[in-house]
Amino acid sequence: MRLRVALVATATLALVAPAVPSVAAAPAVAEGKHPQALVFGACPAEISTRYPALTCATLPVPLDYTRPHGATLSVLVTRHAAGNPAKRIGSLVVNPGGPGGSGAALAGSLSKPDATGFTRLDAAVLDSYDIIGFDPRGVWQSSPVSCAAPDHFGAPQPDPDAKASRTELWRLWSSYAKQCYAKNKTVLPHLGTVDVARDMDMIRAALGEQKLNYLGYSYGTYLGAVYGQLFPQRVGRMILDGNIDPAPKDMWYQAGLTQSAALQKRFDESYLPWVAKYDDVFHLGKDVATVRAAWTKTLTDFRTTPRGSVGGSELIGTAYGVMFSESGWIPFTQAISAYAVGGDDSMLADFAAPDLSADSEQANAIFNSVICVDSEWSRRRSTYEHDAAKLARTSQFAWYNIWTSGSACQSWGVAGPGRVKLTGKHLPGILLFNTIGDPATPYAGALKMHKALPSSVLVTEQDSGKHCVFSNPRAAVNPAVNAIGTKYLLTGELPSTDISVAGHPLPVPTPAAVAAGVDARPDLRSAIQ
Repeated sequence: MRLRVALVATATLALVAPAVPSVAAAPAVAEGKHPQALVFGACPAEISTRYPALTCATLPVPLDYTRPHGATLSVLVTRHAAGNPAKRIGSLVVNPGGPGGSGAALAGSLSKPDATGFTRLDAAVLDSYDIIGFDPRGVWQSSPVSCAAPDHFGAPQPDPDAKASRTELWRLWSSYAKQCYAKNKTVLPHLGTVDVARDMDMIRAALGEQKLNYLGYSYGTYLGAVYGQLFPQRVGRMILDGNIDPAPKDMWYQAGLTQSAALQKRFDESYLPWVAKYDDVFHLGKDVATVRAAWTKTLTDFRTTPRGSVGGSELIGTAYGVMFSESGWIPFTQAISAYAVGGDDSMLADFAAPDLSADSEQANAIFNSVICVDSEWSRRRSTYEHDAAKLARTSQFAWYNIWTSGSACQSWGVAGPGRVKLTGKHLPGILLFNTIGDPATPYAGALKMHKALPSSVLVTEQDSGKHCVFSNPRAAVNPAVNAIGTKYLLTGELPSTDISVAGHPLPVPTPAAVAAGVDARPDLRSAIQ
């Protein structure tokens, strides 16, 4: 599931896209027939500037698969060509999750060497596969949807925990849903996971591949599982990392609820002890209770007196996002320390500054467009408030999460095909990864996905709470996990049984690095970027 911080944190990947969906009336290739082969060439500047090794192609897909010769949407596909054609196995289609993450960019992130020459995917995999990314329908370069003005929710937003804010927050989200329907009513019923999975099969066919090899993270695990349910005979090698619980009828609502508890556990049991361990660096306390008190006072101060565009909602939303990956722990804690110890609020206000760009609004629009049609949602506001109040007894993230992970669905204007029941029938062996303490896709959900896909093998990273584990950036690499995934992609060989591996180390801050102003702010748009 995607980080719900698009409205409260600045993403490092600039996504420039039109503000309205592009729906063409050109004929589409009927499902089950082979579309025209993709012709790869130059990429849009937003991609080529950052990932010059990628080439791009555009694929028309049916807006409505029950009317395959009707209106179409445009899907952008990127490719990093296999480095050794003699060893080429095929294409590996990748998805970063979300819903709303850019797979077009992920193909570049997984294949581009860093300053040391390290690539997230092993060199042997890059030699053997064309890495294929795509922006799902409604995302960035693929007929993007927009629902409202970028400043619709304002900044700072109403305090998510305050009872006095609830009427205003319901008004904002209901207005958002109504505007989204008014702008996109023709498109909205066709933005769910089932349609994206059918688009993936169109991509497979347009690539000339008999089988789809796939690597999906977070929401991408559900997308991959749905593809396998629809097209089991076309599944090749599949890795699902950071797994969604596919069981509940109200799947996405339940995902938001379970995140609140998991995020608090990550905050309490991993982050706060880590801060206390490095009191010589951050000076926030040598024990968890003291560090927690410093954080609580900071949050209360920003709630009481917002610093420009940053109030309590923006600050708790930023903490929410930072818990997904340790890559932001050092600069986030440095910013808290600057305020709590030195009285300087500028660094924290900058770190948590909301992104009110059209790109951020577009990401929020597609996130809601997918989850609202993918599964059931209550129409009773009292249900949301009751569940949030109950969770808030033990989780500081409860009210923020209830508002930003589906409140629009309470009054969404269209219904979709609903949740796909997974049986796993006729699927080949599938490789699942999950960290034991993942706050975004909690481990209990990985067990449910494992049960729903009987041919799968689950690899668990112990002593870890990062969201997703395979092919991480260099700072969070787990060599044992990478070796398992790489071997599977190259040979098709799975571990003989479910296994566990030791976790990767947490970052080690130093006074010198912090004093120098290390800026390691993560891309809060996607936990695995």
